Amino acid sequence: MFLPYGRHSIGDDDIAAVIEVLKSDFLTTGPAVTAFENALAERFQVPNVVACMNGTAALHMAADALGVGSGDVVIVPAMTFAATANGPSMTGADVVFADVDPETGLLTGATLAEALPRAKLAGRPRAVFPVHLNGQCVAMPDIAEIARANELLVVEDACHAIGGTTPGRDGVDTPVGSCAWSDAATFSFHPVKTIAMGEGGAVSTRNAAVAERLRLLRSHGITRDPKAFVHKDAAFGADGRVNPWYYEMQVLGHNYRAPDINCALGLSQLKKLDLFAAKRRGLVAAYDEKIASLAPIVRPLPRMGGQKPVWHTYVVRIDFRATGVSRADAMRRLAEKGIGSQVHYIPVPDQPYWRARVGTVRYPGAKAYYESVLTLPLFVEMGEEDVDRVIAALSQTLGL
Repeated sequence: MFLPYGRHSIGDDDIAAVIEVLKSDFLTTGPAVTAFENALAERFQVPNVVACMNGTAALHMAADALGVGSGDVVIVPAMTFAATANGPSMTGADVVFADVDPETGLLTGATLAEALPRAKLAGRPRAVFPVHLNGQCVAMPDIAEIARANELLVVEDACHAIGGTTPGRDGVDTPVGSCAWSDAATFSFHPVKTIAMGEGGAVSTRNAAVAERLRLLRSHGITRDPKAFVHKDAAFGADGRVNPWYYEMQVLGHNYRAPDINCALGLSQLKKLDLFAAKRRGLVAAYDEKIASLAPIVRPLPRMGGQKPVWHTYVVRIDFRATGVSRADAMRRLAEKGIGSQVHYIPVPDQPYWRARVGTVRYPGAKAYYESVLTLPLFVEMGEEDVDRVIAALSQTLGL
């Protein structure tokens, strides 16, 4: 059986949840959306969660709802998926990239501080979008301290990190998504993520006004709330009641609604998050133990202290030069043995679109991380025997 680098895990309970919605009166904008949002809010220990159609929409909506726009500059780590930069840029903001730690691929306080002068030269620094990568989290207290000192908004790209926790100031584990050190956090529920909606996303925030604007932006900028209506004469009849057809488009919004079908699947998956987390942690522990036989040529990523990540991907760093095998050849040979692999990610500023916008800047940390990493299979339906198979194939491929 071919082992992809990641895949969803759908059970009969998930299928039943979707069928129930298909038989209901609502396929979109119905009770399954609210139920999913409420369940996420409880999990994240945050008062507001707004579901949307995907993680990119979540990033775009978060930037828009926080007022990031033309003339503003946002700082994004160079090591991430393109969506982290694309989302805020769709509000009209400019992007300045920050380097990352070469071992973990994560934004740090030092790399954020290095990017700030470049952001000030580019315009008005307004926000930073730290990215939690592979399941591990950026050290958010460090980022928050620098952000506060420079009047920056903070939006966490937590698309890799649902279910994880980081140590809080009081020593208590703080859930990813709680926004303890940020203005908002964004999530993706793509099929290779820990929980899947097919396509789906969400934004969490502690700010009720931001949450209300997120809901407005999600659906064309339209409201049907009588208390929010601007044109009272058109909204209300002579008897003081709201005209039944009436609504108002108050801002330029988007069509980013998440259907009830997807949210029903997301809610069913969310109920299994702890089970999925335990399985992924167990597989990562097995990998870490068995991959030690390939050291120092192959080694796992360093672990961020005090965190309890839910691993999205299992990434190793490989000294390909020492093996005499290129990464491309290694991936092809692994595929021939039925082992899928991937690279997460090509540095975003190296993409043609972004290179044309921001020019050529050196990001040595991102470059070192990118040139050595390889993502190996990790998904819930794997067993330890699959880990053994991957390690054996990797050893043969690299001649170790």
